Amino acid sequence: MNWANRLTLSRLALTVLFVVLLSSSWHYARTAALVIFLIAGLTDFIDGEIARRYGDITNFGKLMDPLVDKIMVAAAFISLVPLKAVPAWAATTIVARDFLITGLRLMASAKGRILPAESLGKQKTSWQIVTIIFFLALLSIAELHHANGTPTWWLRAWGDAGPVLIWITVALTLYSGLGYAWRNRELLAPDQ
Repeated sequence: MNWANRLTLSRLALTVLFVVLLSSSWHYARTAALVIFLIAGLTDFIDGEIARRYGDITNFGKLMDPLVDKIMVAAAFISLVPLKAVPAWAATTIVARDFLITGLRLMASAKGRILPAESLGKQKTSWQIVTIIFFLALLSIAELHHANGTPTWWLRAWGDAGPVLIWITVALTLYSGLGYAWRNRELLAPDQ
């Protein structure tokens, strides 16, 4: 197994640790979860860079890298629901879209095709990550300022900017998913 694929699998382990921390009642768990999420995101950048630079792109990496990314993002959105950061309908929409696109990729793989990520899908992922980091950062700030009370700017950011980020993320998620499915609709046609 090459280093890029090892980093991909390490991101999966970091995702498990992230969920455990975000679900924990430990005093600095939110801050630690933010740090783990940022490290996991860094491994995503590094594994792709290693694979491209050394020409070590494998079918395992083509399949597992986007799958692990989806698991990481889904885990983050699901974990943010009980913390009242993300509404359940938004998390469900985001996770459902990613499952459906993964299913489409698996159908393509069964037919000997590999469907690469598209630029709109990468933009969608960027907005998802920005949204996750935004809420994780606010949770971390609240945790670190717990003794002094929550700052008023924090409440405004949570209440005003948070919903805007969620709507942008959900809109891009739906738009990119529907477009991707439409462009690959021949895979959805029943076999003759």
